[in-house]
Amino acid sequence: MVIVQKPVGGLSEASLARFVSRAKQAVKLRGAVNVLITSSEELRALNSRFRHKDAATDVLSFPAMPGWNRQFAGDVAISADIAGHNAQRLGHSVAEEIKILILHGMLHLAGHDHESDRGEMARLEGRLRKSLGLPAGLIERNRRQASGKGRHAGMKGKRSRAAARASR
Repeated sequence: MVIVQKPVGGLSEASLARFVSRAKQAVKLRGAVNVLITSSEELRALNSRFRHKDAATDVLSFPAMPGWNRQFAGDVAISADIAGHNAQRLGHSVAEEIKILILHGMLHLAGHDHESDRGEMARLEGRLRKSLGLPAGLIERNRRQASGKGRHAGMKGKRSRAAARASR
C-alpha cells in the first residue's frame, strides 16, 4: 500500500504502487510493503521515537517483527521534503529520488545493512538501480559526501503498532 500524505508533483499513489511492485520483485522481497510519503516533521518524529535521534531523515525502514506475519515485509517512510532538496541538488526529478529511497528502504527490509556488510548492499543497490532505470543510489551518493554520515536509517527488527499505523 502506498500513502501519499505530502503530494509530490508527477507522482501518484498508483504510479508509486507500480514501482513498489517492480522494486519488491527486483529485491526478491516477500510480503506486502507499505510506503508512506510524508513531511520531514513526520520523519523527524518517527526517527526520534524509534531511533532516539531528534533529526529529520530521508528514509526509514521498519521491517516486520520476525515470525509476526510472513505476508508482511514491513514499512518504508520517506520525507518528500528531503527528497525534493536532494533531487534538486543532484539534478534529477523528485519522482526519481523517491523511487531511489523506496528501493533503498526495501533493501533494508530484506535484511541488508550497508553499515556492516563491506559494500554488498551498495553493489546490489547499484545493479538494481540500473535495472530499474534509476540514477545514482543512496549509498553511492553518501560515499561521495565528505560528511561520512548517511541521512537514512533502517530499523533492524524493531517494529511497533504505532509504526504500522503511521504508514497506513
